[in-house]
Amino acid sequence: MAGRFLRVTCKDCGSEAIIFDRSATTVACAICGSTLAVPAGGLAELTGCTVVEVLN
Repeated sequence: MAGRFLRVTCKDCGSEAIIFDRSATTVACAICGSTLAVPAGGLAELTGCTVVEVLN
C-alpha cells in the first residue's frame, strides 16, 4: 500500500502541517519545534499532532 499525506494540527501551538504517513525521519512543527511524528519502522507514530484530513 502506498503512503499518504496527512494534514495535521500541532497539539502545542495549533498550527497545521502536511506530513507523510510513512516518514523515515522525525517531523517537527515549523512554528514551535514540537515533535509531530517519529519513524516507527513503517507508518510513522503521530506523537504531538492530531489528524485533520487524509490527502490523496
